[in-house]
Amino acid sequence: MRKVIGIGETILDIIFRNDQPTAATPGGSVFNGIVSLGRAGVPIHFISETGNDHVGRLILQFMRDNGISTDHVNVFPDGKSPVSLAFLNDQSDAEYIFYKNYPKERLDISYPKIEADDIVMIGSYYALNPVLRDKITELLDRAREARAIIYYDPNFRASHKEEAIRLGSTIIENFEYAQIVRGSREDFFYLYGSDDADKIYRDKVKFYCPNFICTAGGGEVTLHTSTVKKRYTIPQIEPVSTIGAGDNFNAGIVFGLLKYNVRYDDIATLSEEEWDQIIACGIRFATNACQSVNNYIGLELAQQLNKELKEAEAARVAENN
Repeated sequence: MRKVIGIGETILDIIFRNDQPTAATPGGSVFNGIVSLGRAGVPIHFISETGNDHVGRLILQFMRDNGISTDHVNVFPDGKSPVSLAFLNDQSDAEYIFYKNYPKERLDISYPKIEADDIVMIGSYYALNPVLRDKITELLDRAREARAIIYYDPNFRASHKEEAIRLGSTIIENFEYAQIVRGSREDFFYLYGSDDADKIYRDKVKFYCPNFICTAGGGEVTLHTSTVKKRYTIPQIEPVSTIGAGDNFNAGIVFGLLKYNVRYDDIATLSEEEWDQIIACGIRFATNACQSVNNYIGLELAQQLNKELKEAEAARVAENN
């Protein structure tokens, strides 16, 4: 079975409601989606780093419990594992405060083997950080050479908006590497001062990456490709927490690519109906993740997805025999 390789931070999210801590759960932009995919039975490799402390050990054990190898996690002896405080408002959206103390030497790891049609997930400031850029581009070059699918979520937050101009060329480089770019309207507002999905695709993304998905929280999803332009409505729910909603939308899109056997050479010619199926997976993952204080899909849905993935794989094998 094809595998998914992610790179990103691991962090312990301490979640507050009414200014009182209510939960603590491992998180991170790419990490949240990777956990959901691991739960759904997708073979996973995750490249990251954590401290040799209580928080780090908790995160590593959590990864193992969710079927994610820790072979490519750099456990650093100096510095502390990062922690975030997430304060939920009345709409269950979060305001964050981050506490990070990384060592000077970062990501001293070996890369997993990348093969044709594997999927590589990158995103957030981790994929832009000048300190880590050489490591990121090495992974992306390996993926490009292998003809793996690269999925990029800028996940650009208000805390970095003053750096938007300086980081512009790096963001464009990530667009150029990617086969699919997915971001939220909020991301693009902080990046470009606009949240108009059509304009962002036309002026900022299309030239570098033809496949663009823009989400708007509980609002509609906009899809742009070289042949398809479409909007999708989102089912209205009362969210418990929106932390990880976008990350799990990403996981759902990646799951859809695997379930429907979309390979590197297929992406450019996907039909509207095929995109409908893939986008539906993204919405399914995100909707489920919003219904708990965890940052990932629930175990009941994960079991169902695992079954669906095995059935799809078995049907393909039977068809080829």
